[in-house]
Amino acid sequence: MSALDQNGYTTGELSGLDIDDEGVVAARFTNGQNQVLGQIAVADFTNPQGLGAVGDSAWIETNASGEPVIAAPGAGSLGNVISGALEDSNVELSEQLVQLIIAQRNFQANARTISTADEITQTIINL
Repeated sequence: MSALDQNGYTTGELSGLDIDDEGVVAARFTNGQNQVLGQIAVADFTNPQGLGAVGDSAWIETNASGEPVIAAPGAGSLGNVISGALEDSNVELSEQLVQLIIAQRNFQANARTISTADEITQTIINL
């Protein structure tokens, strides 16, 4: 035998999620109801440079990074949550462009060196 718990609202389907500045996640349903699901936690480390990279912009705690300090967004020195915002890239584009130009120049120099060596070899063989 199962017990029914009715609240006076019709059946509703999930129609969307909202996240506020404090990281509170709320669900919206088609029957007009809203329900808080939880809150996003943010972590900080005493030495962020000590985190270990595990790929795809994911990081893992190490002995060098120290223990995480976990709290709500905006608490203390922790960052805020901005719903629907796209985070900027963590790559400095001008620095990467400079590195690309340097790599291309090095490639061209190496290609010329090989071409010159090939010409010298052909000249020696033709003697």
